[in-house]
Amino acid sequence: MRHMVKARKSSSGSSSRSKGSPRSQSNQMKKKPLGQPPPPQRGGVEMVDPRVQAQLKLYDEALSLFHQQKFAKAKQELEKVLEGPSKELADRARMHVKIAEQRMKPSHELNPKTADEHYQRGVAMMNIGRWDDARESLDKARKAAPKADHIHYALAALDCLTGEADSAMANLKVAIQLKAENRFHARNDEDFAFLQEDPRFTELLYPEKDGIAG
Repeated sequence: MRHMVKARKSSSGSSSRSKGSPRSQSNQMKKKPLGQPPPPQRGGVEMVDPRVQAQLKLYDEALSLFHQQKFAKAKQELEKVLEGPSKELADRARMHVKIAEQRMKPSHELNPKTADEHYQRGVAMMNIGRWDDARESLDKARKAAPKADHIHYALAALDCLTGEADSAMANLKVAIQLKAENRFHARNDEDFAFLQEDPRFTELLYPEKDGIAG
């Protein structure tokens, strides 16, 4: 009887050990995947790539400079980011490069004084579609330098972009009178596409045709 009791204890003890073993193994199996997460990605590129890590570091440094309003240095760093493998980072850097370039405009564009400074600001405003600001600056430039052909030419281009045909013709005519070469520039200038169907424009730019016809 004693042997039977001992046998039962031994049997129950071994069974408890056998039951505990699979549980511990299953727990270990469950813990293993938690220690090995999939590599992080950005723009479809694994961040474990040292080139992407270096690109991200450059991007963060460039943004820091950008927020400190050190736009020249920020632009240099952002241009380096464009060369990296991550397209997402490159796209973001490209956007900030454009903003930095706008912020880097010379101070005279913010507070112009001379005719040339007003002219440069006017052209800059035209390039970003700020027509009213462009006209204000170019009008001031013309007032300061009424015989500057390039100012009249710029005003004619602005008139075309804003649909002012009569004013465009008048300004272009003055620009050509002041400097005949403006006639040839206007022939290939896309800003004057608005006047392509206007017979006055053809007559002004191609006077030789009238001579031949006459």
